Amino acid sequence: MNVWTIAKIGVKETLRRPLALFLVFLLPLVFYLVRLDVQWQAIRLLAIGVGWAVATLSLFSGVVSSQLDKRLCVMGARPSVLFAGRHLAQAGIGLAVSGVYFAVVATTRDVVRLPAVGLLLVTTVLICVPLGALMSFAVAKELEGALALLSIMALQLLVDPDGSKAKLLPLWSTRKISAYAIGAEDAGALREGMLHFLLVFALCALAAWGASVMRLGIVRASGLPAAAQES
Repeated sequence: MNVWTIAKIGVKETLRRPLALFLVFLLPLVFYLVRLDVQWQAIRLLAIGVGWAVATLSLFSGVVSSQLDKRLCVMGARPSVLFAGRHLAQAGIGLAVSGVYFAVVATTRDVVRLPAVGLLLVTTVLICVPLGALMSFAVAKELEGALALLSIMALQLLVDPDGSKAKLLPLWSTRKISAYAIGAEDAGALREGMLHFLLVFALCALAAWGASVMRLGIVRASGLPAAAQES
């Protein structure tokens, strides 16, 4: 069983939840319309909305697929392949959502550096897929996990972005890249945002991979039926 097969399974599982998909597409629009009168805030809120939607979808996928992945491990599937396939599926869906909203911004806004908006949305998706997976390991319940992710997104907006503590939040990069996109800051802001993105992405991806491999590796090594394994 390879990465692409697992990714297809992940996409099919998500398509069986039309309400979740509908919310994933709707929520970023709500965030965007809240501050439509202020360009940089509308664009940044859109990124935060996409981030929450994608992270929540990744959380749901992690919770729902937990038992299936355990069974697949017992049957011989490698934990790293399962992890990569699941994340590829969620990233693909997230990038599709980003593409839709990039088109929305392109048709409704006169942005100085429009390609930077695309970069903003892509980097947000790439961070939030493993972030949502991490939350599924930490909470393992959909409602509680979604609320925890919402709290993280709210902190992004409440904490002073120029303060040192703001850089500890996963989506601080959205502030810098969105400022660059509208022409409020120069290429230095873009570099800061991208460096922060690369660091956070690496940390979230490695942590999510480690948690997944550790949990599924134990199941695989034991050889016990997945139904008898409780998180």
